[in-house]
Amino acid sequence: QVTLVESGGGSVQAGGSLRLSCTLSRENYNKYCIDWFRQAPGKEREAVAISNRDGTTTYADSVKGRFTKYNVNTNGTHLLQMNTLKPDDTGTYYCAALNRLIGGDCYSMTNPYWGQGTQVTVSS
Repeated sequence: QVTLVESGGGSVQAGGSLRLSCTLSRENYNKYCIDWFRQAPGKEREAVAISNRDGTTTYADSVKGRFTKYNVNTNGTHLLQMNTLKPDDTGTYYCAALNRLIGGDCYSMTNPYWGQGTQVTVSS
């Protein structure tokens, strides 16, 4: 019913930057708060940038000051800007629609939606 497509991953050197994109179909514009997760090889999935109830973002300590989530709904595209990348940032990155956007606030849903992921590799 709701499809999320990630793009923008790739291989970069430490210190480089990438911008990930999460695209939704037109009929789903302005309906969801988009969150970002990642999973490193052999590790558990980790929350990277999570929407709070009031629409603000909470970042994982490991990415604070380097990653920024842009809550863009005008064209169904949401962005995760990743700067000063480190080898520990390597993993598969996923966007997810876990919350419905209502009046600027984010409310959890019974049936959330997940993208298929995009690979990010950072070499030293």
